[in-house]
Amino acid sequence: MSLIEALNWRYATKKMNGTPVPQDKVEQIISAAHLAPTSSGLQPFRIFVITEPELKEKIKNVAYGQQQITDASHVLVFAAWDGYTEERVRGVFSHANAERGVPDSATEAYLNGLLGKFSEMTAEEHFHHAAKQAYIGFGVAIAEAALLKVDATPMEGFEAAKVDELLGLKELGLRSTTILPLGYRDDAGDWLVNLKKVRTPLQDFVTELN
Repeated sequence: MSLIEALNWRYATKKMNGTPVPQDKVEQIISAAHLAPTSSGLQPFRIFVITEPELKEKIKNVAYGQQQITDASHVLVFAAWDGYTEERVRGVFSHANAERGVPDSATEAYLNGLLGKFSEMTAEEHFHHAAKQAYIGFGVAIAEAALLKVDATPMEGFEAAKVDELLGLKELGLRSTTILPLGYRDDAGDWLVNLKKVRTPLQDFVTELN
């Protein structure tokens, strides 16, 4: 199945049937998000994988009762850094340099320029920038799930501060951005499953400048 075919197959699943997603497929979806591109390769987000029924129930209660969270096999919570500290940014570059066998001096000029840009931003701007990177990984995970014929429901509708509290994210320097329940569609119980996929007409969506 091509990516286009997979994206035509997928939809925001409204009801899941509780069938477990094989662990290897979950790991593949997470690996796809892990390999997603991010600004300066910083990967300023983390993924929390939740399978424990009681915790899923608590998250559902602060996500406006969306049943997919408890019906899902696995729930992925994407959480972005709450800020770009020098320690965090240097840590990423030092790790990359060590893996590539190059000295830290090779990236020092670029790193200092990056730190200078971050120093001009507010804490909230830091988080918004990091959250954009988390969304890239989120989108890649959704696409990989579709290729594997695993249903997923992208969610922004939840009380982020309460999810942060449930997962202890503040202490980790993280803030939740999105939630992605993974599972399999309930063909008989999902009102959306057989409806036509609708998007903005392509001629209105794309502008070619020649």
